[in-house]
Amino acid sequence: MDALFASIIAVAGTLLGSTTTNVFQRLSAGRAEEFARSEQLRQERLAAYSAFAGAITELRQGVIAVWFRQHRDHPDPEGVYALRAEANRLGAVADNARFRVQMVARDPDLVRHADAVFEPIDAIFEAADLAELKEHERRCQELVKAFITAAGDQVL
Repeated sequence: MDALFASIIAVAGTLLGSTTTNVFQRLSAGRAEEFARSEQLRQERLAAYSAFAGAITELRQGVIAVWFRQHRDHPDPEGVYALRAEANRLGAVADNARFRVQMVARDPDLVRHADAVFEPIDAIFEAADLAELKEHERRCQELVKAFITAAGDQVL
């Protein structure tokens, strides 16, 4: 009888030990998967936010080039057309980058920051003089900095 009781205790202890091990392994695997997912999302956010800032910078430069070409003493319609085509391409790249930001951002304010950056860029085309152009450019740079600051909070 003592042998039977000892065997039952041994089997129960083994089952309890293997069940406990299994539970802890599942918890550990779940934590590892969650960490991997959060790190992948962080990397995707970092790539999306960086791509957006770069695309906006290129778009701003392209639009400024159009403005300068249009406001020369001797406008060059073909040159303006080519620069506008390039600015349109850069605008599409920037829109695509904004869509990526919208998909990975968890903060609606960050999406609003991204949307706001386009306003001074659009206004550059309508600038009456160099001072107005510089003001729109300065405003755009401020908005990009605000976007980068807000985005940095999500990737750290």
